[in-house]
Amino acid sequence: MSAVIERVEMHNIMSPGHVVRVDKAKYDAMKHALLAVVPRAEPGLTVAEIKAGVLPLLPEDLFPGGAKAGWWLKGVQLDLEAKGVIARENSKPLRLHRL
Repeated sequence: MSAVIERVEMHNIMSPGHVVRVDKAKYDAMKHALLAVVPRAEPGLTVAEIKAGVLPLLPEDLFPGGAKAGWWLKGVQLDLEAKGVIARENSKPLRLHRL
């Protein structure tokens, strides 16, 4: 019998009202890493810079070799934007900072 996976709701600023239930342990690990890397000061960091910063902070048992980290990074980013925790700059490439 497999263990029950605890879930958490993940929102998406690009699709208001759309909610996905995801693995809470992976969500929490990515959220913790993302908030540790994203600065409060504008203009913030690019997504590539953030990904490079979060990869060493992720638990190997949840993200072996960084597997699926890009998907989780984007999902948690959009969720935190929807919740008003981080914001994007109107720039190319996209830059993010904490509020």
